[in-house]
Amino acid sequence: MTAQLAGPAGFAIVLLLIAFRVPIAIAMALVGTVGAILLGGWDQAAYILSNLPYEAVSGDGMEVVPLFIFMGVFASFSGLSANLYNGVQAFIGHRRGGIAMATVGASAIFGAICGSSLATAATIGRVAMPEMRSRGYADSLAAASVAAGGTLGVLIPPSIILILYAIMTRNSIGALFSAALVPGLIATALYMTAITIQVARRPALGPAGARLSLADRTRSLLRIWDAALLIVLVIGGIYGKVFSPTEAAAVGAGGALVITAARGRLTRAVLKAGIAETAAMTGMIFLILLGAAIFNYFVELSGLTEMLTGAIQSTGLPPLGVLILVIAFYIVLGCFMDSLSMVLLTVVPMYNLITGAGYDPVWFGVLLVCVAEIGLITPPIGMNLFVLQGTTPGLKLETIVRGILPFILADVVRIAILVAVPGLSLFLPRMLGLS
Repeated sequence: MTAQLAGPAGFAIVLLLIAFRVPIAIAMALVGTVGAILLGGWDQAAYILSNLPYEAVSGDGMEVVPLFIFMGVFASFSGLSANLYNGVQAFIGHRRGGIAMATVGASAIFGAICGSSLATAATIGRVAMPEMRSRGYADSLAAASVAAGGTLGVLIPPSIILILYAIMTRNSIGALFSAALVPGLIATALYMTAITIQVARRPALGPAGARLSLADRTRSLLRIWDAALLIVLVIGGIYGKVFSPTEAAAVGAGGALVITAARGRLTRAVLKAGIAETAAMTGMIFLILLGAAIFNYFVELSGLTEMLTGAIQSTGLPPLGVLILVIAFYIVLGCFMDSLSMVLLTVVPMYNLITGAGYDPVWFGVLLVCVAEIGLITPPIGMNLFVLQGTTPGLKLETIVRGILPFILADVVRIAILVAVPGLSLFLPRMLGLS
């Protein structure tokens, strides 16, 4: 087999192995190893592959990953999610569809602590679904708002996917965090708009609730002071150049632990469970990174990036046409893979292709995460849908799917806005001197 055919064949084999439920890390490592041996020979492959696993998980900034995971895990154990949800609901829950909007708003704020879509959907869902059901909300709207709101956890900083993108492409974590803030707010506003349009057409989907007094609203707002302080310390510290991303992650991890203790929830069992969950998630991510490093070495040997670039250039497509092809590729791939695996599997060739077309790498990183979010709520493999179904008794998958389309359309609108106006992502990192 020639090198030109080896790259596409390798991708096809990885996808085939995933379809047969082989873990993505194992599939990438296996195909990458065999491909490297076939293209580079035993001696070269043995030398490179003996170093790659260590380099993949020991580079500068890798300590950020377990620290931010630790922060998100203990933020969940501390009960911050319930207070955030109640605080937002107190102000907009009286509106038609207001509790669903509060779910999206609480997901956005919790995403600024958690950094994980699946954790955000599961945590907020446990609080929001019983509340919306008790208020007469249709399961389709309630579940879809939780699933869509959960996707904000991978966009609003700190985002684990943005951290890994920064590490793999050697871009600034701080620049990517600041670039993602405005798109995250746009996503939140568009999801709330999707809810507003639905309940305007069909009021029974989300009936209005009782309006709370000003005193009750104030009390609900005051209960989230610790979450607000943690967000300001971590994200504000990075934006203000008070902390490096690694230092901010350490502050966030310590802050989440202190909050859990202050709320009387830091028992020995919780500490043990939190450390175990952090270790398991970190191990899973590092294993995928290891597999991706080996596979990306094979991709470089095969010349796949150059082949893709040449093939697209031969079509005469302008840069915008190239970008639209890449977006369509990710939307389709997102229907069959989880977002983390999808990004780590493809980021190297796609990054080279997009930057070669003249696009800003920080802007593309944010756009890539936005497109990956669609995969999190798109059947048949939308992970947020399955997480929500697993944490909500009696909820059918087809019910969630029935309500998710307006939120997918909101995502398409957001992507179109970011493509049309790249400055929405780039002005903040440039203003802060991070890019």
